[in-house]
Amino acid sequence: MQYFNELQRTMAWLGQQEKTFFVGQTVDCPGTFMYPTLNGVPTKKRLEFPVNESFQLQFSIGLALAGYVPISIYPRQNFLLLATADMVNMLDKIPAISNNKIIPHIIIRVASGPYKPIHPGHQHIGNYAEAFKRMFNEIIVLELDEPEEIFSVYESAYKNPASYLIIEHGNNYNDK
Repeated sequence: MQYFNELQRTMAWLGQQEKTFFVGQTVDCPGTFMYPTLNGVPTKKRLEFPVNESFQLQFSIGLALAGYVPISIYPRQNFLLLATADMVNMLDKIPAISNNKIIPHIIIRVASGPYKPIHPGHQHIGNYAEAFKRMFNEIIVLELDEPEEIFSVYESAYKNPASYLIIEHGNNYNDK
């Protein structure tokens, strides 16, 4: 079992689920190491976003409140930092301000960028998993270290009506 293949299989399965919708950078156009994992996702379920991480998360919250299960994809944790204020002040607080009547169901997919075979610079390889875990009350933060974890974590995230931040490791993609 290989990390990349499991991601590809899992994304294809998520793409077949009725209410899922994929948003983010390079979800419909190539450009990052995450793009090929979406090969099995129907193009009608993908919306390419410009580099505007905060708006992407706000849009994903809107989709969730409208009944969709958005898979909001950020190729690097360093870039997700630009949407962290929205995660902390909006997504994580909606259950509290609505007295738990509204629980947005969003899957935020992010990776620590690969530094093999070529180091892309420190602004692309950050891993802030521990900080994210301490930051949120309602958002469930999980890290995918092994390929055996991938499908079950994403399946659970889809079936459990909560918001998830799922962290992948770009170096593991090379284990194709």
